[in-house]
Amino acid sequence: MARLIGPYKPTAGVSPWHDVNPGNGILPSVFNAIIEIPLGSSNKYELDKYTGLLRLDRVLHSAVYYPANYGFIPQTMADDGDPLDVLVLGAEPVYPLTLVEARAIGLMTMKDQNEVDHKVIAVHVNDPEFSSYSDVHQLPPHRLAVLKRFFEDYKSLENKRVVVDDVLPAEYAYPVIEQSLMIYRKWRGGEDVSKLLHVA
Repeated sequence: MARLIGPYKPTAGVSPWHDVNPGNGILPSVFNAIIEIPLGSSNKYELDKYTGLLRLDRVLHSAVYYPANYGFIPQTMADDGDPLDVLVLGAEPVYPLTLVEARAIGLMTMKDQNEVDHKVIAVHVNDPEFSSYSDVHQLPPHRLAVLKRFFEDYKSLENKRVVVDDVLPAEYAYPVIEQSLMIYRKWRGGEDVSKLLHVA
């Protein structure tokens, strides 16, 4: 479980979380995403909040791999105190710390250790195999089943339970993105945002 790291303090160098523009005027539907984990990986990389580097958090215990490129939207803060998670669908793995222009097509809501956890589902707008999708339910049903099943299974051998709710259309992702942008702005401005979060 993530922990809120306290008031904003600048880090040395450029931070992917703090110094990258979240979008160019089309938020919340189109945004920049920073990829942490490429499609097909079994390594769980996470942004180290203090250095801006990627940390290898763990190798997944279960015999599964990430079914999409996985990362976050910069200058956001989700309910767990981390940047807002995003799954970016594309035909190819994307190298970690690559900046990708993405468009929201849905929202996956899950409970991880009984805490609500949102995952924005998006497509890479410059990937012709996926760029035409505007709603998650246009995807083949098997693709949705794979996304859900991954999150249900990826922590099972760690004796941790994840419950995935229904995958919702794009319009459900927009307020989640806007809320996370607002919380980040307040936090970076020095406000106490602990009452807006669900952190241990």
